[in-house]
Amino acid sequence: MTSAGALLLAGCGAQATDAADESRRSPEPAPTGIHCAGQGKARGSGSTAQQSAMEHWIDAYQRACPDAQIAYNPLGSGAGVAQFQRGATAFGATDGVLSKQEIEWSREVCHGGRAIHLPMAGGPVAIGFHLPGVDHLVLDAPTLAKIFDSRITTWDAPAIRKLNPGTKLPSLPIRPMHRSDDSGTTQNFQEYLAGAAPEDWPHSAGKAWQGKGGGAATGSSRVASQVSASNGAIGYFELSFAAAHKITTVSIDTGAGEPVAPTTKTASAGIGAAEIVGEGKDKTLAFDYADPKPGAYPIVLMTYELVCDKGNQAASLPVLKSFLTYTAGPEGQKHLAALNYAPLPGPVATEVRRAVRALS
Repeated sequence: MTSAGALLLAGCGAQATDAADESRRSPEPAPTGIHCAGQGKARGSGSTAQQSAMEHWIDAYQRACPDAQIAYNPLGSGAGVAQFQRGATAFGATDGVLSKQEIEWSREVCHGGRAIHLPMAGGPVAIGFHLPGVDHLVLDAPTLAKIFDSRITTWDAPAIRKLNPGTKLPSLPIRPMHRSDDSGTTQNFQEYLAGAAPEDWPHSAGKAWQGKGGGAATGSSRVASQVSASNGAIGYFELSFAAAHKITTVSIDTGAGEPVAPTTKTASAGIGAAEIVGEGKDKTLAFDYADPKPGAYPIVLMTYELVCDKGNQAASLPVLKSFLTYTAGPEGQKHLAALNYAPLPGPVATEVRRAVRALS
């Protein structure tokens, strides 16, 4: 209300000043180093996790290549996969890897080929908490598994005290929050729990939540809102939501050196520790949660662009290759950290660009 009132009191004079300032403002220059592909259009849809990155990429690319058109609809990973599988888009985006059956189905749209995964943007899945008087907290995988499975229920439990010597932990009930909708964020968090603490997390690692008890909300933003508003709450969501809601995050004791906080730098280190396990042009990454690396944050969400290795739509292929070469290149990756994403480590980005060049 204060800002609106100030504008109203300023009246026409303020509007004239703003107009003058706007007229003197130079348009943002087009990025350099982008190799355009002439005219054409490439449509994509899918993951909401990469929405902010995609908006940045499209804006920069189209300023450099005004004759090309890139369109992206953030419908969610499932819808993005479905649209790609029926040939409605040139690329899809997903936070999870396609099943063997889904890859077989992709052969119907990828004539002579199959769908492949190209990692493009990552980021830490942060564990946020709301605990009065506590501004630093360390947890490990077994303790997180028991908290989110309702087997550790108070903040002053011995397992939590052991990880946080010298911290005054209140005797307050723990309120674990999880996603009520199927999500790649949930899948990545459960994969971490199952991989790093298999004896303590006896559940599957799919997109649907498997833990017992706790509260639930649809979407990461609502989970973060619930954690922010509830004393004793703890939940998981992308780092950008922790930043937006000013939520304190957990440092993870991986057993490899000092506990690791969720940052874009430590998430990039986590991606760098992963192994490319895809065959041919497929660049699917596998994370070894049982063998953590010092300084690498272990819970990383990876967004993949789905394309055909062979049989891509001829009309969109030149623009598609041009755009993905940019997004996986130094110019496309260098601004991701400012958007709370983890840039691809150099060797991974090089492999992705090599795969893009070979698309047909």
